[in-house]
Amino acid sequence: MFLAEIFYSVQGEGRLVGVPSAFIRTSGCNLRCWFCDSNYTSWQPEGANHTIAEILSAISAFPTQHVVVTGGEPLLAPEIEVLCLALAERGYHITVETAATVYKPIICDLASLSPKLASSTPFEREEGRFAEKHDRLRLQFDVVQAFMDRTDYQLKFVIDSPKDLPEVLSILERLHGVDAAKVLLMPQAVTRQQLDERSPWLMEACKKHGFRFCPRLQIEVFGNVRGT
Repeated sequence: MFLAEIFYSVQGEGRLVGVPSAFIRTSGCNLRCWFCDSNYTSWQPEGANHTIAEILSAISAFPTQHVVVTGGEPLLAPEIEVLCLALAERGYHITVETAATVYKPIICDLASLSPKLASSTPFEREEGRFAEKHDRLRLQFDVVQAFMDRTDYQLKFVIDSPKDLPEVLSILERLHGVDAAKVLLMPQAVTRQQLDERSPWLMEACKKHGFRFCPRLQIEVFGNVRGT
């Protein structure tokens, strides 16, 4: 499996925020969000190949039973189902973080689904050469619904401006059985200043619609650096 990094930190986002967790970050992504905070897994993917045994050995050194499989897009990894099964057999709590453009019947305790909004499309970055493909792939309602129907989930939307909110509501209307308590709005930010600018009005939007505000502890504490 091609990985960018394996590290131990505290979950900075979502319903399990604050939980010490082992992170397995795959490299490679089928989307190109202009604001991607892990370019080394998408725009310029890098990393090394690891066997499942090597991955299990690495995370066994960390004092936690919580594992986060993230990316990039981890559902692209050919061995993702094997990895999740091996983690489950060892009693780990598994969160899989995905943009929900690809479905595989993986074993996980929490599917962290982050459908990408129109504001994520890279019309200007690299002269827009990825814009058409990104916009075509970013929303796969059948994939999102399949995860929601089969496992515990959270819907985590990256919000760049108040203009994004109508699209979030439109997406939720097309999905069946959405639990508002599992809808999270997270500010698009790679700096503390951006978090400070966007968080107040986004919190108000969460209050209005009954959604959960999603902090980004790793940005608040460390800034946008690898291994956090």
